[in-house]
Amino acid sequence: MRRVILRRLIYSVPVALIASIATFALMSFAGSPLSQLESREPPPSAATIAAAKKYLRLNQPLADQYWHWLTGIFTGNWGPSVEHFDIGEMLWQRLLVTMRLVIVAVLVAMIIAVVVGVISASRRYSALDHGLSFVGFLMLSMPLFWFAILLQQGAIRVNQALGSRVLYTQGEQSIPLPSGFLGATGDIVAHLLLPTLALSLTTYAAWSRYVRSSTLEVLGADYIRLARAKGLPRRKILVRHALRTALIPFITVVGLDLGTIFSGAVVTETVFQWRGMGDFLVTAIQDYDLYAVMAWLMAVAGIIIAFNLIADLLYAVVDPRIRIG
Repeated sequence: MRRVILRRLIYSVPVALIASIATFALMSFAGSPLSQLESREPPPSAATIAAAKKYLRLNQPLADQYWHWLTGIFTGNWGPSVEHFDIGEMLWQRLLVTMRLVIVAVLVAMIIAVVVGVISASRRYSALDHGLSFVGFLMLSMPLFWFAILLQQGAIRVNQALGSRVLYTQGEQSIPLPSGFLGATGDIVAHLLLPTLALSLTTYAAWSRYVRSSTLEVLGADYIRLARAKGLPRRKILVRHALRTALIPFITVVGLDLGTIFSGAVVTETVFQWRGMGDFLVTAIQDYDLYAVMAWLMAVAGIIIAFNLIADLLYAVVDPRIRIG
C-alpha cells in the first residue's frame, strides 16, 4: 500500500507542474494586470507604470516570471498581488472558509447518495424507486446558481413570515462573531445550512445513480445468491456483503467530481456572499491578478490530489482484496 501511495504522489507532481505552466501562460496572455492603472484619468506617469511593472515582474521574460513564482512557493512567497496584500495569508484565510463548506457538503451528499441509491436498488422498479429517481433527476437538472437563489429567497420569506431571522442568507458568519465556543459554533453552523443544502442536493443526484447501478450489479453476483441460499437476513446481505463492493466505483466518482464541487462552491459562495475561495477567485480574475489566480489554482489542485489519494486509501478499507494485494 505504501508503494501505491508513493506512486500516486510521484504521478501527481508532473500533472501539477504541467497544469501550472499552462495556466500561467494562459493568464499571462489573457490581459494586463496594469489595465486598470493605465486607464485612470488623469493617466499615471511613466515612472509609476514602470514601478508597477517592476513590482509585478512584468519587465522580466515570461519564463523568468514563472521560475521566480515556482521557486517562491517553497518559501511561502506566492508572488506580488495587484492589490498589494499577502497572497499566502489571504489564501489560507479564504481556504478555511471554503473547506468548511466543501467538506460538509461532500459528506452530506455522500450519505444521501448511498442511502437513496441502496434503497432504490433494493426496491427496484417500485413506486419508491421511481419517486426517488424522479427527485434525483429533478435535482440533477437544476442549475446550481438558480437553486441557491431559490433557497435564499425562500429563507428570506420564512424569516419575514416568522418576524425574526431564523435562517441566515448572507455571509459565512456573523460580524461580530458571538462570544463563547457554543455561540460561535452555532452561528457558523447556522450560516452553513443553506449553502450546504444548495451544493449537496445538486451533487448527490448523480452519485445516487452510480450507487444504485453498482448495487444492482452486485446483487446479481453469485456470492450474493449463495448468501441468500444460506438464509442470511436481507439487511445483512445488503449492508455487509453487497454495499462494500458497490462503494468502490462510487468512491472513484467522488474523487473525480471534486473539481466540479469546487467550481460549484465558487457559485454558491457568490450567491450567499461568502468571503471564501470563490470570492477570492472572482476578484482576482476581475483585477487580472495573475499570482492570486495561480495561488487559487495550485491550492485547489493540491486539495484534489489529496482527496484522490484518500480515495485510493478507501479502496483498501472497503475491499480487503486490494489491501491484501
